[in-house]
Amino acid sequence: MQTLSTVLVSLIALEHLYIMYIEMFAWETKGKETFKGSLAPELFKPTKVLAANQGLYNGFLAAGLIWSLFVENHHWRFHVAIFFLTCIIVAGLYGAATASKKIFFVQALPAIVTLVLLHL
Repeated sequence: MQTLSTVLVSLIALEHLYIMYIEMFAWETKGKETFKGSLAPELFKPTKVLAANQGLYNGFLAAGLIWSLFVENHHWRFHVAIFFLTCIIVAGLYGAATASKKIFFVQALPAIVTLVLLHL
C-alpha cells in the first residue's frame, strides 16, 4: 500500500507542476485549450498575471508533495503528505464550488483517494 501511495503522491505532484506550467508560462496558449469554456478567449491576456499567481500556489503544493517523498522519517513523511493533500482537497472543493465542477474530479478526488490510501 505504501508503494501505491508514493506513486499517487508523485502523480498528484506532477499534475500540480503541470498546472503551474500552464498557469505561469502557457496561459495564453495551452491555458486557452485547457480552460476553454471556463473563460472567454479574450480574457486570457488580461488575466495572465492572475493566472501566474495562481500557478505559483500550485507549484508550492507540488513542492510540498515532492518534499514529502524525501522525508526519511516515516512519521513526518506521512504528516507532510497529509498536510499538502489536504490543502489540495480544500482548494479543489473551493474551485469546484466557485469555478467548475470539473476541478473536483481533476484535483480534489485524486487527493482524497490518496489521503485515504495513506491511512490504510
